[in-house]
Amino acid sequence: MGIVENLEAMLAGGREDALLRFSLGNAYLTEQPALAAEHLARAVTLDPDYSAAWKIYGKALAASGREEEAKEAYGSGIAAAERKGDIQAAKEMKVFLRRLEKS
Repeated sequence: MGIVENLEAMLAGGREDALLRFSLGNAYLTEQPALAAEHLARAVTLDPDYSAAWKIYGKALAASGREEEAKEAYGSGIAAAERKGDIQAAKEMKVFLRRLEKS
């Protein structure tokens, strides 16, 4: 059984937490960004201060052609990162947000 299958099995078994949803979102990001966005939306709902999940969520939304939602996600992620003192994540999301705004 592969990593994605193991993660999906945990979810099907009743486990529901931000880390599991983040892991699933990250696993699906390249091949299925829309599905990744669904898992990442749940991750940030479960833990609104999970800055890494916000960053990947923005990427998944952008990759799915949902640029306006990606901008909103990055904005929320920047705020979350700054609340936590996660300066690097905030800087990265600001760069991603600027790129979206220019396109």
